[in-house]
Amino acid sequence: MDLEIRGKRALVTGASRGIGKAIARALAVEGCDVAICARNRAPLEASARELASETGRRILPIVADTGSTESVREMVDAVIKSLGGVDILVNNAARPGGQGAVPALDQITEQAFNEDMNVKVLGYLRCAQAVAPHMIRQKWGRIINISGLAARNAGSTIGSMRNVAVSAMTKNLANELGPHGINVTVVHPGTTRTEATPRVIERRAQTEGVTPEEVERRMARNNVLGRIIDASDIANVVAFLASPKSVAINGDAIVAGGGVGSAIYY
Repeated sequence: MDLEIRGKRALVTGASRGIGKAIARALAVEGCDVAICARNRAPLEASARELASETGRRILPIVADTGSTESVREMVDAVIKSLGGVDILVNNAARPGGQGAVPALDQITEQAFNEDMNVKVLGYLRCAQAVAPHMIRQKWGRIINISGLAARNAGSTIGSMRNVAVSAMTKNLANELGPHGINVTVVHPGTTRTEATPRVIERRAQTEGVTPEEVERRMARNNVLGRIIDASDIANVVAFLASPKSVAINGDAIVAGGGVGSAIYY
């Protein structure tokens, strides 16, 4: 299937590794030029070189902190100057979750809450505010917000709060920007295999006194497929949502966890 995004210009935040990097790769394979953003220069530039060599597309690395309004504005200005515009925004930059013990109620601090919300929720909003005027002028755009299944499942207080907030933001932005030809959607990954997964498995194996293979089997039981979803699987969903072919989906959530839980959503 031709996704009709060859020549489009994309911006992916939090893209030096993990799901963000996989998304940048998928968009570049489909013919997009992609600006990738992260806070740490060395891994960001290494990923840009790798993706450019692999896909033959222009991959623009931009060091930026989505927790800062000024940094976001400078990032988008740099993308516009270098690529000539932004057609696709993928909001992915966030503090990592699911890699350690979840804090109990008495362990939650205002600092942790504020940092999480500032980077993931306000960060996504900052990026949307910065690119929306350009998309409105061209009468077309796609904004995809990467959230997570903590939006639907208890177990992490801050994780659920930030992901529910991203979902609420998505619907509001979709309603406002839809008349201008801009679709806004949210993707909820579940447990996803990234570069960090082997380290997570090893730590859990040591803590629980079992083999890494047993930890992976337990993690895989979280969905009906019985395997851990790969970052590339998430990227394929995002690539479709970034395309004109996704026009019928706007303001809604796509769960990409391989079939998690037994609740019925309608």
